[in-house]
Amino acid sequence: MQTHDNASTTRRLGRSDLEASALGLGCWAIGGPFTMFGVPDGWGEIDDAESIRAVKRAVDLGVTFFDTADAYGTGHSERVLGQALAAHRDRVVIATKFGYTYDEDKRDLTGSDTSPAYIRRACEASLRRLGTDYIDLYQLHVGDLPAAEAAPVRDTLEELVEAGLIRAYGWSTDDAGKVAVFAEGPHCVSIQHDLNLFTPASDLLAACERHGLTSINRTPLGMGLLTGKFRADSTLPADDVRANAPWQRWFKDGRPSAELLGKLESVREILRSDGRSLAQGALAWIWGTSDRTIPIPGFRTVAQVEDNAGALALGPLKPDQVAEVNALLGTE
Repeated sequence: MQTHDNASTTRRLGRSDLEASALGLGCWAIGGPFTMFGVPDGWGEIDDAESIRAVKRAVDLGVTFFDTADAYGTGHSERVLGQALAAHRDRVVIATKFGYTYDEDKRDLTGSDTSPAYIRRACEASLRRLGTDYIDLYQLHVGDLPAAEAAPVRDTLEELVEAGLIRAYGWSTDDAGKVAVFAEGPHCVSIQHDLNLFTPASDLLAACERHGLTSINRTPLGMGLLTGKFRADSTLPADDVRANAPWQRWFKDGRPSAELLGKLESVREILRSDGRSLAQGALAWIWGTSDRTIPIPGFRTVAQVEDNAGALALGPLKPDQVAEVNALLGTE
């Protein structure tokens, strides 16, 4: 097994003094069932006790970056994460998001609000649920907000830094053209965006490089498709977001994309080099693509966390392996 020095297993967030593990965990799934305008937007039923065990196991394995949002389970993910990290608060970086409005009792997302007053209220509510007096990284969750409306959000976030409620901020958006607006803020450290074998996001990586920002990567495992656990005849339950979300391309009509499963098969052996699991290989490809990246795979079980965290010791794919994967997938 090849191992890597500490520099490859940690990341400094943007221009800040915040340091986190090069692998984070995404906490969407552990929010449990919820809807967006009445359509399922969660990952189905979860076991809170298992979620808490999984988070604690992640800390044991060297993971120090945890990404959630007030929208996930309309507050439930934040509560569970706060409970799991209570004894480790000074050792971890907690990232959460804001911008969507919700009915907590009905567990339904109802719209969005990015006014200064709402942002302050949302921040205070997240602090309460997380059981902490500061948020390390506070991120705008509304990815399609027009650039002109993003500038006042950035200024409000600077005020929250000044007040000591947050340490840094970022934006969850897949529009590289909007990065510069937030990057003008001295405490902007990151952009969160899709990045995986099938979504190389080179424009967003270039924008992060240009502005000195960290690239936080959602869907690093293609919402599970890159783990190898799905076959062409696999079906997802109706309350799983992957069965409903028209914006994602890895699953269609509750089934994994046959085309993408075929592409995964074509690079399977490269991803599994040095004894990696498929998931570990997909994460290693991300690190091999850019050293600014923090992939944040989701999880529901201790076993998933152990598999993902195991990727840290194996480090990135070699440059020639990354190039070969890209050539085979046609994403050079």
